[in-house]
Amino acid sequence: MKNKTTSPDVILVTGASSGIGKSIAEYLARQGHIVYGTSRKPELYPDSGFTMLKMDVCDAVSVEAAIGSVIQQEAKIDVLVNNAGYGIGGAIEETSPEKVEAQFNTNFFGAYRVLHRVLPQMRKQGGGLIINMSSIGGVIGLPYQGIYSASKFALEGLTEALYKELYGSGIRVVMIEPGDFKTGFTQNREIITAKDGRDRFEASRRVIEHDEQSGQSPLKIAYLVERIMNSKNPRLRYAVGAFDQKLSIILKKILPNRMFDKIIMKYYKC
Repeated sequence: MKNKTTSPDVILVTGASSGIGKSIAEYLARQGHIVYGTSRKPELYPDSGFTMLKMDVCDAVSVEAAIGSVIQQEAKIDVLVNNAGYGIGGAIEETSPEKVEAQFNTNFFGAYRVLHRVLPQMRKQGGGLIINMSSIGGVIGLPYQGIYSASKFALEGLTEALYKELYGSGIRVVMIEPGDFKTGFTQNREIITAKDGRDRFEASRRVIEHDEQSGQSPLKIAYLVERIMNSKNPRLRYAVGAFDQKLSIILKKILPNRMFDKIIMKYYKC
């Protein structure tokens, strides 16, 4: 995108009340960009350092109102960081259809609603950048995070197709695939209480939560977003996180499936 010597970009970051979204929005605002963040309860964050808007990505009317207000105020949206989402922890067999639908409604359909509303504006202005926040769980099916992984796998497929459809249009499409970062994601994860195999679930959960709370600062992702913005020809995928987590994505591509799955199962003690 534009460098610091030109006019600031107008950036919309969904799910900006905490964690990765908050770090991205605060950092880019400090760099002089015009940043709008979204939250279902923006009144709880009056001193965020950027403009916070009310948006529920599960509600098409709410999405339309928030994005419409940005366009009315700024006449453009240069960058969309599609970040809103949450996690479910638990066995697939013990997760109700209602919980599955809610997970997809936020993580997949929520992202779709936002980009579907932003795309016509980017077409009109002749360009833009869409960054969809995926996960290492969107590349590797993680045990006891299967529904979360499924929602991110779906987002990966959507983004990969969108990249092809918009190639050459001036609208660039990128996925960021974070590993474990130290945010409030752990505390906000919805836990499905295990009935069968409780010991395996709890052992796996301890590994997951330890890795998250020992993770790097989400500012690392904010720096990556800035680098992508300044790239004329960004890649489709950017894995970010600890070395072993980025390595696991490479290993999935080159190892036999059974060998790779055994490595993952051993790591997560399941």
